[in-house]
Amino acid sequence: MNYDERLQHVSVLGAAGKMGSGILLLTAVEMADLSLKPENKGKAFVLNAIDLSDEGLAGLMDYLRAQVLKIAEKKAVWLRSVYADRDHLIENYHIIDQYINDVMRIVRPTTAMEVAYKSSLVFEAVSENKDLKVKLLKQIDQNNPHKTWFFTNTSSVPIHFIEDEAGLKGRVLGFHFYNPPAVQKLVELIVTANTLPEASAFAGNYAKALGKVVVPSNDFAGFIGNGHFMRDALHGIHEALDLAGDRPLTEAIYMMNKISQDFLVRPMGIFQLIDYVGVDVVQFIMKVMNPHLADEDLHSDLLDNMMEQGIIGGQHSSGAQKDGFLKYEKGVPTAVYDVEKKTYVDISQFAASCDEALGKLPESFVPWKNAVKIKDKDTHFGPYFASFKGMDSLGAKLALRYGKRSDAIGRKLVADKVANNEQDVNTVMLTGFFHAYGPINNYFND
Repeated sequence: MNYDERLQHVSVLGAAGKMGSGILLLTAVEMADLSLKPENKGKAFVLNAIDLSDEGLAGLMDYLRAQVLKIAEKKAVWLRSVYADRDHLIENYHIIDQYINDVMRIVRPTTAMEVAYKSSLVFEAVSENKDLKVKLLKQIDQNNPHKTWFFTNTSSVPIHFIEDEAGLKGRVLGFHFYNPPAVQKLVELIVTANTLPEASAFAGNYAKALGKVVVPSNDFAGFIGNGHFMRDALHGIHEALDLAGDRPLTEAIYMMNKISQDFLVRPMGIFQLIDYVGVDVVQFIMKVMNPHLADEDLHSDLLDNMMEQGIIGGQHSSGAQKDGFLKYEKGVPTAVYDVEKKTYVDISQFAASCDEALGKLPESFVPWKNAVKIKDKDTHFGPYFASFKGMDSLGAKLALRYGKRSDAIGRKLVADKVANNEQDVNTVMLTGFFHAYGPINNYFND
């Protein structure tokens, strides 16, 4: 079965979800493009969008149509050449409408799992629950005569557990898209000792067709991205709790969010990132990873406390940020949650005093939006972080400690053979988390 044939009948599990919808969009466009090749004329391409919610599927189809319109507008020139033999397609809007129809007719929204029994490729994007993943994949495999391949989007569950418990014998691999899949360039590719070479090769070709940057990760819980993020988040939480010995925790959270965003030059602070991913998701990933770690404990009582109070962050269906550790107005943090008083405290009440306590940023500071465009990272960030070592401020000390910890986390991922090399760790954090520089560097050395 060649590349085109493998993509003739595909299913996406959890298609109406945040990750599943993006995976479905990318796959639908790729399948539509394949169907337009002369050699595939007359062949049926089917993409099953499987989800529990009829309402969610209806919203999915609206989302899909709107996104395909944008994609079609960007490649109108190519589409005109593809549809050159269709005389009735004259204006650009005729061509664009035709392409939207060609994509949409491939997609079959359904709540019936049984349609996946005919698929030769299944993408799994359900919740981060090993037992659920195993149950669904095993059910499909036992009823599917085609020896289908399964690409799981898990961000933390070791693939070999899914493989063994579902009895898939080399026909499952981790294909971890980053959120949102339609925008994010990074994919972590995780294979097991049994993964079929042809499945791995197909995954590489599929990722290339989507324009993705593929980083291989070895099969350890959390892989590279979450392996770094979870530990990095715990460091930020622990530092905030230490600061809270001298000031309210709300202020400490604000300060560590500022340290991780402004002082370390990241796209968002660590507490804002936790909110973006979801307090519930972060807590769950730590729970998934923790049993597989012999030398550390990935757990936070503060996360547990937030969960008990129903403060979980995440995003609304519109993409707008939900309140978590921070309260947001038009995406901008305006308050910090007080877990003791169970209410938000306006940042304006303490920002000035906290900023004064942290101290000023170095004169060479460049905000992330501009710093991320710097090509020679060492020339800028080496002197920038070196300047912290000559400063006696609280902010400088916290930033240096945070940077050293981030570097150590990255190096341990290589030492533990989660990542093959330091460059892979840096690529994941640069591409998947939009950091301005890789965590493994020499900027924080004494």
